[in-house]
Amino acid sequence: MDGHSNRVWSAVFSPDGSKIMSGSDDGTIRIWDAIIGDQPQSANGHTGTVWSVAFSSDRSKVVSGSADKTICIWDALTGDKLQQMNGHTDEVNSVAFSLDGTRVVSGSDDKTFCIWDSATGRQLKQMHGHSRRVWSVAFSLNGSKIVSGVEDESICIWDAVAGVELKQLNGHAGAVNSVAFSPDGLKIVSGSDDETVRIWDAISGEQLKQMDGHTNYVYSVTFSFDG
Repeated sequence: MDGHSNRVWSAVFSPDGSKIMSGSDDGTIRIWDAIIGDQPQSANGHTGTVWSVAFSSDRSKVVSGSADKTICIWDALTGDKLQQMNGHTDEVNSVAFSLDGTRVVSGSDDKTFCIWDSATGRQLKQMHGHSRRVWSVAFSLNGSKIVSGVEDESICIWDAVAGVELKQLNGHAGAVNSVAFSPDGLKIVSGSDDETVRIWDAISGEQLKQMDGHTNYVYSVTFSFDG
């Protein structure tokens, strides 16, 4: 699929697999038909690289995080901007919706991550505690927890309501670039600059597996739908 005028940093399928969304250095978000490859919609408004994009579970909205320090929510059908969230003081590297679509989480170079009300754009919480840039954030399926992957080689699990750190997972020997919960919320997968992929127990924090094989940085990881 051609259309972007610069590098593509993030691409995701819609929950039903019918569409693909991409974010680019050109500052745009594009939504593509995953079957025939045409581009039915685009969203313009960021003034910097779009580092991260995500669909809401009902496919009606998309969220984007940008080098311009903002998070935007867009109508997936029309491309209209619904909300712009300001509050980070540096680039936004990662964004995700909660499963029910009511909240968005964002991770930033400013060493914090924030939780936002997706309907109003209001900041609900800002979590401090990381010593380096936050590269990746994700909600658990039930929305009760958030996991963050950080440049300081750590992974942290947080209570998404109280905003307190529940557990820190240590073991990587390089920046943690990507994290995700398993569908049942019992495991976490991580990818790192140390060229490994690791699976962790989300309750105890114990490392369950280490997968070696890559010969360079691991930038993106996820679980299959069956975990």
